Amino acid sequence: MRLELVPVPVKDVDAALAFYAGRLGFNVDHDVRPGGGARVTQLTPPGSACSIVLYKDLPGLDLPPGTLRGLHLVVDDVRRARAALLARGVDAGEVQDLGGILFVPFADPDGNTWLLQEIPPAPGRPDDDGLGRTVAG
Repeated sequence: MRLELVPVPVKDVDAALAFYAGRLGFNVDHDVRPGGGARVTQLTPPGSACSIVLYKDLPGLDLPPGTLRGLHLVVDDVRRARAALLARGVDAGEVQDLGGILFVPFADPDGNTWLLQEIPPAPGRPDDDGLGRTVAG
């Protein structure tokens, strides 16, 4: 099993698309209107194997816009990623250290919340080369 798509409920797909593609730099994979007023807009963060789908009023997906909480975007350097978001006009919060795991909160225009997350390499973790360096998977 692979997690490859996370639905994100929004009020206005165009406004959300401007935020996710324009400000966050997500790649637009699909933007189709299959009929009946539905629209499916799929985006992927650069380097990610998991995408999001922006939706409004799709059958079977009934979360109200702005109710998705705490999606994590894992980054190598949370301070650098925060600075990049701020430079793109994203209202990113301060770096929070939760016992060595660093987080930066932010929200999309609808109020869906996200966290940048940095987990420093630790000896014994599968992504560590034994010298404190992250090994590309």
